[in-house]
Amino acid sequence: MPKETRSFAVLGLGGFGSTVALELARFGNRVIGADLDERKVSRMVPHLHSAIILDATDEAAMREAGIDRYDVALVAIGRDIKASILATMNLRLLGVGTIWSKASDRTHHRILSKLGADRVILPEQEMGRHSAQMLHNPAVQDYVSLGNGFSVVNIIVPEKLDGEAVSALAIGSENDIRLLG
Repeated sequence: MPKETRSFAVLGLGGFGSTVALELARFGNRVIGADLDERKVSRMVPHLHSAIILDATDEAAMREAGIDRYDVALVAIGRDIKASILATMNLRLLGVGTIWSKASDRTHHRILSKLGADRVILPEQEMGRHSAQMLHNPAVQDYVSLGNGFSVVNIIVPEKLDGEAVSALAIGSENDIRLLG
């Protein structure tokens, strides 16, 4: 059964926003990208369902652009904290079902959370933690934090364990470790 696609509005087409928008579109989702910068919008036109010049601080302009008809919105406005806050507030007022917002620091994070963002992202801190985990342990190829202290980790199996039966490894006997295959 094919995966159901959703529609996404990405407000702010800088490095972070444009990367998210392009990936969502690559997955087959309907994506509108919006930014005040005409050059950023122009670069996205060939790749997205729609790309528009839009002031996300203007609730009426967002409604006119049909942002309220999208399932999920991402506020990826980076440098202008006031614009980020107003865009998040406008999305909530428009009734967008799910709102993710990018924050620049902890205070910004708290404000966006209080405004009703469903998830607030601190990309530099999150990527910094991710990089530190992988640098700390060279056997870790990649990992995903699941929250509450749980992670899925992709590790390089040492040569000495090559060919060993999984049952002989005593995985989980001392730690709460589970093998996924």
